[in-house]
Amino acid sequence: MCGRYASTASPRQLAEEFDVDDILDGLPGPDYNVAPTVAVPAVFERVDRASGDVRRRLAPLVWGLVPSWAKERSIGARMINARLETVAEKPAFAKAFRSRRCLLPAAGFYEWYEPETPPGGRKPAKQPFFLHRADGGLLVMAGLYEIWRDPTKDRDDDTAWLRTCSVITTRATDAAGHIHDRMPLVVPADAVDGWLDPALTDPEQALGLLSVTDAAELEAYAVSTAVNKVQNNDPSLLEPLAEAGPTVRDDAPADPPEQDRLL
Repeated sequence: MCGRYASTASPRQLAEEFDVDDILDGLPGPDYNVAPTVAVPAVFERVDRASGDVRRRLAPLVWGLVPSWAKERSIGARMINARLETVAEKPAFAKAFRSRRCLLPAAGFYEWYEPETPPGGRKPAKQPFFLHRADGGLLVMAGLYEIWRDPTKDRDDDTAWLRTCSVITTRATDAAGHIHDRMPLVVPADAVDGWLDPALTDPEQALGLLSVTDAAELEAYAVSTAVNKVQNNDPSLLEPLAEAGPTVRDDAPADPPEQDRLL
């Protein structure tokens, strides 16, 4: 599961990194504790109605996908992740996977490791870890986005339209798997154009563009439990603990949270 992440790159940096044509209003600033239902920067392509040209955009999307057919927006809180194993068929994600794919750039993501309870002892608190690319580059998470209209509002009212997204996840490589059994999928640099192309509607071709981050490319370290509270949001959340965290077991990653089991 990817339930929290950090997004620290500026709009200018992201626009240059991904050759963006248009930067839309409302982009959030640096967020060191991105939580579900907040706006996040996303890169996607849309056909311009006036010119007919495909334009690459950097725009804010709310994290937690609301399918176009949903009766209300609250379903988005349970749709923050889409499993690779079912993303092409699951009704909530299949339509978006065919033609509404996006990039969700991140500095890294958080996962919570559950230490083994000693015999007869008290269950220890979960330890948060931050996982990021070892080379310091962006973790380009594979995402989907959807556009939902509030049926209680007029179509001409821009507030009637909610633009949301979800992170595609897969089974974790060793670097993350010792902490949690799921991790975000990434889009390699040479697959970005194909992944964003709205004309590519073949699910099998789209699946072939995705990649699992190699274990050697990831670093993980324990961070402060301050990240547990979404109200805490500053660079200190990314700092490694002064003392080493608990030893990570190779044989028993923690069970996925209930929210992830639903996806």
